[in-house]
Amino acid sequence: MAAALTPQQLSETHRPTLDQALDAISTRAYWSPHPEHPKAYGEGGAPGSLGAAEGKAAFDAVLNTRLDLGQPGTDGWTGGEVSPYGPELGIEYPHADLDVLLPAMKAGTGAWRAAGPEIRALVCLEILSRISARTHELAHAVMHTSGQAFMMAFQAGGPHAQDRGLEAVAYAYREQVRTPETADWSKPQGKRDPLKLHKSFITSGRGIGLVIGCNTFPTWNSYSGLFASLATGNPVLVKPHPRAVLPLALTVSIAREVLTEAGFDPNLVALAAERPGEGIAKTLAVRPEIRIIDYTGSTAFGDWLEENARQAQVYTEKAGVNTVVVDSTDDYRGMLANLAFSLSLYSGQMCTTPQNLLIPRDGIATDDGAKSYDDVVADIAAAVTGLLGDDARASALLGALVNPDVRARVEAAGELGEVALASRAVANAEFPDAVVRTPVVVKLDGTKTDDGAAYLSECFGPVSFAVAVDSTSAAVDLLRRTIRDKGAMTVGAYTTSPEVERAVEDVCLDESAQLSLNLTGGVYVNQTAAFSDFHGSGGNPAANAALCDGAFVANRFRVVEVRRQA
Repeated sequence: MAAALTPQQLSETHRPTLDQALDAISTRAYWSPHPEHPKAYGEGGAPGSLGAAEGKAAFDAVLNTRLDLGQPGTDGWTGGEVSPYGPELGIEYPHADLDVLLPAMKAGTGAWRAAGPEIRALVCLEILSRISARTHELAHAVMHTSGQAFMMAFQAGGPHAQDRGLEAVAYAYREQVRTPETADWSKPQGKRDPLKLHKSFITSGRGIGLVIGCNTFPTWNSYSGLFASLATGNPVLVKPHPRAVLPLALTVSIAREVLTEAGFDPNLVALAAERPGEGIAKTLAVRPEIRIIDYTGSTAFGDWLEENARQAQVYTEKAGVNTVVVDSTDDYRGMLANLAFSLSLYSGQMCTTPQNLLIPRDGIATDDGAKSYDDVVADIAAAVTGLLGDDARASALLGALVNPDVRARVEAAGELGEVALASRAVANAEFPDAVVRTPVVVKLDGTKTDDGAAYLSECFGPVSFAVAVDSTSAAVDLLRRTIRDKGAMTVGAYTTSPEVERAVEDVCLDESAQLSLNLTGGVYVNQTAAFSDFHGSGGNPAANAALCDGAFVANRFRVVEVRRQA
């Protein structure tokens, strides 16, 4: 039996990290306690962490096994994950009788509430610390469920996801301690004795939080909601995507282990794996016990949740049409390289990948001379081709297509317009069954703005549209319409004009979209840093919340006041 985690141990180990996180969300400076480099783990690295060989061995050991989490209400077993790289994982997960599991999850809320914001935060940091120690293992789990290449799975599925979880804990703690725990209140009454009360203010969670995981970023897109709800006093039920159960099942296992050692009910965190075609997200979403929902995925289901899960506070990240306005640049080669990488990373299977490149049909001014629309499109295509010319390099950047729907969109893209860059199949030497495709770039006419225009809908995957517009002014107008009607997680722009820069910035301020200007180096529009960058804004149709701000955590709890006569 592992030694119990005392409040003193938790404070000595994790309070300095919590304080650093609180400082980071205030200064917005770069900070991360989770190393990005694989060699930072294992022997000579983070104490107690698994190295590369140990992590791979741990992943291999769980394949073709039954992952028993010890949850109440288990009425059977389910699984069926197949890696986008080819192999079947062969893992079985507990299937829950919700009428048994949900009441069991609520049973431990009293003690969890009584622990207070600081202890809850420190327990969450212990969970994150143990997740971090198993980053190598989780990287393989993310890789073989999402199709991300290993290094991206390691970084985005590991330290970057852990950073987002810690960020949510910091925001949750800060919001909860805005109100003092107690106050002695005295109201003067002139010649009479003052009125006196002793008041207690207790933060209380809303109820069970439901995290609905996604296929492409199972940890990154789940950890913010999971830890925001847990840190604010709520039990959390994790419902993974059926194709990406393992990373979140391992996360739940670690959380249950830590809760037990810290003296809390492990059922404060549980897993809801579903049988093929069961579709339990809809069933869970409207149950009265579910009071918070975090969801990443399609607009259709996100809209359904917002309209039907009336008993819950719903946080959604849905589809958007990310746009880059190309007006002018003083670093043409840098712009091309930056865009090529952004279009290629993880085969465009990111909610932040740019889709529409709005380019004036009369061309743009650059440090390399005037470039026509056709020049710019051809040069972007050449930059992508050069970046992905070597299959080994391409495989390491592209990963694998996550599901057949993405492949179908790539193959059908040529029917939408003139193909400026055709997609090609890439051979993955290590995983010959992986479906790997380079991006396709299609030319479209931006004057065709009817609702059926291809570029006015999200085409998820490695598909981008080079949209010819009449002018930069027309591009800015189209940008506004796109954000307002379809939403955007990211917006980019390239310009040497202060006037154009202000116009684009005004659109993004008016329509609440996150903007990146003139990125030509090693920072890309589809990447954000926890503690500093906001992922989404919550102000346009792509998402109703931002990761992470005060609004993301503040409505997950209430302050209950108890007044006593002094």
